[in-house]
Amino acid sequence: MIDFEAEGLLEGVEGEARDDRLALLEQLAGEGVPLEELREAVAAGRLTLLPVERGIAGAGARYTPREIAELSGGDLDLLQRASSALGLPYPDPDERALNEADLDAARRVKAFLDAGLPEDGIIQVARTIGMGTARVADANRELIRRTLMQPGDTERDLALRFAAAAEHMLPIFEPTLLYAQRAHLLEQIRRDVIGTADLASGELGATAEVSVCFADLVGFTKLGEEIAPEELGLVAGRLEEMASAVAEPPVRLVKTIGDAAMLVSADAEEMTDAALRLVEASEEEGEEFPSLRAGIARGHALAQAGDYYGRPVNLASRITGIAKPGSVLVDRDARDAAPDAFEYSFAGERRLKGFESRCKIYRVRRGERGD
Repeated sequence: MIDFEAEGLLEGVEGEARDDRLALLEQLAGEGVPLEELREAVAAGRLTLLPVERGIAGAGARYTPREIAELSGGDLDLLQRASSALGLPYPDPDERALNEADLDAARRVKAFLDAGLPEDGIIQVARTIGMGTARVADANRELIRRTLMQPGDTERDLALRFAAAAEHMLPIFEPTLLYAQRAHLLEQIRRDVIGTADLASGELGATAEVSVCFADLVGFTKLGEEIAPEELGLVAGRLEEMASAVAEPPVRLVKTIGDAAMLVSADAEEMTDAALRLVEASEEEGEEFPSLRAGIARGHALAQAGDYYGRPVNLASRITGIAKPGSVLVDRDARDAAPDAFEYSFAGERRLKGFESRCKIYRVRRGERGD
């Protein structure tokens, strides 16, 4: 038996809250949680979250990173790099902090190497997975927290409710994530075109001709000074919803960054139509919603780890910066790639930051004739 009062773990709580903390501490200690871990959880203010942490991490043997490397047949340095790329902390080589899930992950890294995948490629994909799953985890955490927290909850109430939710939701959530990944992979494979030059060289082309679009909310920074962070988050979330809605194949939503969305497509006409629909959707939100503006540029870009790099990416971003609220501007290449589907008006010849030559800019609208 542990004297939790003597250990200082009940300090600062009185009455019913004290009784509930004591019951939670006794339950966790009975489940085998060491006193030091309980002490650390109380000091860090995360005692309420300890049951759900243990539920997600699982019980079982604990390994050091060095033992994980030996048991998996992998390289310790590579495993550390892969963990870092995922955005996860990696303990000291001889700290006993890893479990069976970490051993399975290390074996998968070794299997990727044995299949012939290069180390740099594995790290690059791990970095992309880390960024994507961090956002997914954050969204789920916020949803569960908002749903489960109730006025007057004690530490024990919330701890048990969170743990029960995790136990129920994880078996549903994880297959959903796998389904989404496979569905996206299948859709992207269907859109891939492998040319004769690729077949002859044995390598896929490094770049592809695409139309790149950036769309951002006008006055978003100023808006952040006027409304609560929660409301600002709702505005950013609504932009992501609208961008996802217009990103129908062959248009793809690459990413959203706060007040901006990036879309890409090999089809210039579909990309322009999606940009116009996105701006139109923002106007339908009403006067309380910030105006949206968009810029499109076309050219050869490098696709890498789910993102795109190159001249049209940088140019589209610059064009968006000079667009007026509620408008879509395109460069000449984007206009020439879809000349008959829309109406274009010359918006000037501009020298944009980062580009030596002046760029001809056109405003695009709905219509049945080209310029």
